[in-house]
Amino acid sequence: MVATALLRVYGELQDFVDGDRAGLLEVPVGAPRSVKDVVESVGVPHPEIALLLVDDVSVGFGHRIHGGERIAVYPPFHAIDTAVVSRVQPPAPQPRFVCDVHLGRLTRRLRLLGFDTWYRTDTDDDELAAVTVAEHRILLTRDRELLMRRIITHGYCPRSHDADVQTTEVLRRFDLADELAPFSRCARCNGVLRSVAKADVIRVLPPRTRAEHHEFARCAGCGQVYWPGSHTTRINRFVATVRAAAGADRHRNG
Repeated sequence: MVATALLRVYGELQDFVDGDRAGLLEVPVGAPRSVKDVVESVGVPHPEIALLLVDDVSVGFGHRIHGGERIAVYPPFHAIDTAVVSRVQPPAPQPRFVCDVHLGRLTRRLRLLGFDTWYRTDTDDDELAAVTVAEHRILLTRDRELLMRRIITHGYCPRSHDADVQTTEVLRRFDLADELAPFSRCARCNGVLRSVAKADVIRVLPPRTRAEHHEFARCAGCGQVYWPGSHTTRINRFVATVRAAAGADRHRNG
């Protein structure tokens, strides 16, 4: 008879478990294996987990499961500092992200909000994982297998397919609603924007812009020049919307 463990997944982590399996799960263990493997066998990526309890004791991902244990799996709770008892979630790095190739629209929105976000259309899973680790970034991907790679420490799987909702999810997950810095980063290449004198960029400005605008910024990376326009109002509205939504979600889920 195959040994089993009883596993309960809490909160938003139930998003990863099939609807008819939500609640208390009896998971086959077989030969002794890590609790990380046991939990991920039901679909929950380890970077999404804030606290693991085995028989009411906080454990790390390497803890061995033999069968007969009761495993409780918790997501982050903003009103509860699980870090004081958790053995699975080290302090999060600075909010610098890596987005996989399917999250280009989310990438643009995060950059518009001022967050350093690495993105390439010609990358692969190995490079995404390597950049995440080497540059101490947070991986954003809907590919659960990529998120489950052992070397990934911090990451998040956006639940929604809508980029605006994804942005709110990321802000809420990493508690960033108060750390937005709009118009500080290039949405195209991720470079930092710096104020520049009109005289220094006047040769590249369209005639109407040259006549009507006097404040400019230039990307330190690609040289793209930015100035206020009708898009500024739309971006400001977007910023206010996601900030309010992330703050509301934070209080509701805390």
